[in-house]
Formats: sequence, structure tokens, C-alpha cells
Amino acid sequence: MSAPTIVDVLGRKLNLTNLDKVLYPATGFTKGEVIDYYVRIAPALLPHLAGRPLTMKRYPGGVDQEFFFEKNAPKHRPDWVKTAPIWSEGNNRNVNYLLANDLPTLVWIANLASIELHPSLSLATDISTPTMIVFDLDPGPPANIVQCAQVGLWLREVFDHFGLKSFPKTSGSKGLQIYIPLNTKTSYEQTKPFAHALARLLEQEHPDLVVSDMKKAIRTNKVFVDWSQNDQHKTTISVYALRAREHPTVSTPVTWEEVEAALKKKDAGRLVFEAKDVLARVEKMGDLFESVQKLKQKLPELSGLGGGPSSAGSAREQEKNSKVVSASGVRPNAKQGAKLMGKAEKTKSGKTEFGKSEFAKTRKTTSKSVAQKRRAL
Repeated sequence: MSAPTIVDVLGRKLNLTNLDKVLYPATGFTKGEVIDYYVRIAPALLPHLAGRPLTMKRYPGGVDQEFFFEKNAPKHRPDWVKTAPIWSEGNNRNVNYLLANDLPTLVWIANLASIELHPSLSLATDISTPTMIVFDLDPGPPANIVQCAQVGLWLREVFDHFGLKSFPKTSGSKGLQIYIPLNTKTSYEQTKPFAHALARLLEQEHPDLVVSDMKKAIRTNKVFVDWSQNDQHKTTISVYALRAREHPTVSTPVTWEEVEAALKKKDAGRLVFEAKDVLARVEKMGDLFESVQKLKQKLPELSGLGGGPSSAGSAREQEKNSKVVSASGVRPNAKQGAKLMGKAEKTKSGKTEFGKSEFAKTRKTTSKSVAQKRRAL
């Protein structure tokens, strides 16, 4: 075991250990390279982590060894690492979640071999209010991300008709994830049933490809539209986070044009990105997910699909919503729509300067407007 390396990260002293340890045996990608990646991607990544309760997924022996999730902040943390107490119903106590608000904290987390970073969909200051909706498209073999691309494009059509912007990213594993920023007052009691209902509608319209039930037995060669991530007690892999796969792949924001191209060419490789690829993309394209943190959108009312006496909203609104969804290729009849909405679930050595130059260098690129860095979605 090599001696710790003392580093200075924006004025904070850290002891980094086992930097030469290989965490990705298939490629030789080391712990030092994991830390280096997180330092260099930090200007794009940190805005998506700041203020959000974070669950670490740690791989001390490497990606081919045992791992564990860690929600409660380690007691041996530096006193400058921020935490947020969040009540846990299951544990009947507060859990002190880490807040990865700054670069020193991110480096300290990476040094714990927390390869994967899983933040909440809410800010710690308002834990019951999600700032976004996420649809996790998970392919059942032999389906892959190409089939996920098709389902993602169907989802985009629905949101386009509602006037909502949606943003795709790879999971960094097998699938694709679609984010709809809200950043307005809502609750999981609204977003989760909405996501569930839409997943069911897609399943009804495209039964040969889409399932909304997580039973693995029915997911062969189909895409599971996982709506259940929209829950206060669940987390989703962060944008720009590494994944514990054979190669150091990353959950990467992509353009809809890239999704369309992957589907057209039937080429899953077009939507696979490793750490080095992502750094180059951010340098060239900026943060394609910047709007997810800023764009304000309101969740539309879908209760009009039911057509029954309990449906909310005016008759005109109900007719409009039904036509919109029908035009998107999702066409339940009134009775089925009411049933679907009714079933939607409701819930509640030496000293080393490390990181300053790379942080400042990359900040210049990622601070530019996304509109100047890529084509419009």
C-alpha cells in the first residue's frame, strides 16, 4: 500500500490514498484516474449535485468486487463537508446525507471509491418537492439502447405536444433516461402518478416493445419504462457520473439528434461514452443538461383522459388533452384512460496542488450558454 498523497484542493487539505489501485481491471483505469475525471468534469457536474442529498455507491475493491450503498455521511468526514438531515421512515430517524456542494467535497467522495453518485430529485431544503421528472428506460435483453431510443422519442412527442422540453441522457449502463425539468411547486404525489400513467399509456399503445411493470419475466426484448424513480425515497444516477461497468462509462447528456441517429443507424455504440469522451464533449458542447437545473415548467393535467365525472378541469381542457395524447401516438379510450389514471400510484508524501487549474480551465467552457454550444433540441 502506497503512502497517502497530500493535496490542496481550493484551500482544503486532503489525504488521497491508493491512487494507483486499479478500479476497472478490464481497462486498467485507476482510482487516481477516477479522481482526476471528477476534478475535470466538476464545473459541469457540481451544479447538478449541489444542495441535493447524495447516496454514494462505493467500490473499494474495484468494479468487479463487492460494493455497498452509503446514505449516511461517514463519521470520519472533514468538518467542512456539508450534510443535510433527512427523516427516514424506514429507519425512524434522520439520515445525514452528504451534500456535494464543492470541488473539495467531490474529491473527498471520489477518494472513498464512490465511483457512482446518486442524488435525489429534490433539494435538501425542500425534500418533498421534486425539481424534475425522470423516465428510466431499461432494456430487457436482447433489446438494447437502440430500442430505448425509440421509446424515448415517443415520450418526446408526448411532451412536445404539451409544450414541455425534455432532455435525454444515457444511463451509462444499458439504457436511456429522459428528464423533464419542472423547478416549480409540485410534489411526488403529482409527479409519480403522472409518470406511472404515461408509462401505462405507452405500454398500451406499443405492447410489443414497452412494459410498465418491473417484473423481469415480462421484460425480455422489451423496454421497461421505469416511472417509480419519481419518489422521495429513491435516487437516480447523476448526469456526468461514472458507472461501475467493465469500462469507465459515464451517464452522458445527449442531443435528440444523437438519439435519432442511433435509432436510424441501429447503432448502440453511438450512445456509449467513456470518461475521456465526456470530457471532450463538454469542452466542445458545454453542459447539455444545464436547462434541467433552471428551466421552469408546470406539470400538465392528464386527468382529462379519463372522461369521467371525477376528471378535473373543464370539458374544453379535457378534449384538448385527449387530442394531444392521441396525436402523439398514445390513444387510450375514455374508459381505459380512467382506469389507468385511477391505478396510478400515489405516495409521498509530498504536497501537491490538485484541481485548481483544471477546474478554472473547464469552468470557462461550461459557463457558456447551451444555446451557443449545440443545436436546439
